[in-house]
Amino acid sequence: MKILVCSDSHGDYARLFRAHEAAAPVDLTIHLGDGTEDARLLEEVMETPVVRVPGNCDHGSTLPGDILLNLEGVRVFATHGNRYGVKGGLSCLLARGAEVGAGVVLYGHTHIPSIRREGSILLLNPGPLAGLGSYALLTLGGPPPHAELFTLPHPGTGSA
Repeated sequence: MKILVCSDSHGDYARLFRAHEAAAPVDLTIHLGDGTEDARLLEEVMETPVVRVPGNCDHGSTLPGDILLNLEGVRVFATHGNRYGVKGGLSCLLARGAEVGAGVVLYGHTHIPSIRREGSILLLNPGPLAGLGSYALLTLGGPPPHAELFTLPHPGTGSA
């Protein structure tokens, strides 16, 4: 299963659409907040499955702050990260991931792309789509889960 993971599009829905096009084909898109309306638009226009959690800038959202998915036999915990203080460290987020039995923990908020393993947990922050133009691809289905980070080329330059 190939999953586009993105965060912090902050209204730059064009970059979200470009990331989706660059990553295609994907089975699912997970948007980690601060742009859930961008993700809703992607789902509506592209008729593609999108899972969304709200970020601290998604004011008035009624979406759940965290979500736990079972995908290809892997528990995937997704959150924006602000509720777990990720700008000050990842210990609270890792503790929550371990508590729910997650094999993959996805978060945003810091605007710093990152992939790392902590014990049995793959931690992934795709970085911000707005500004940096970063996103990630998460592949599930063959142990262990695998992730890669990408950056969109700047419009008109053909390079990053």
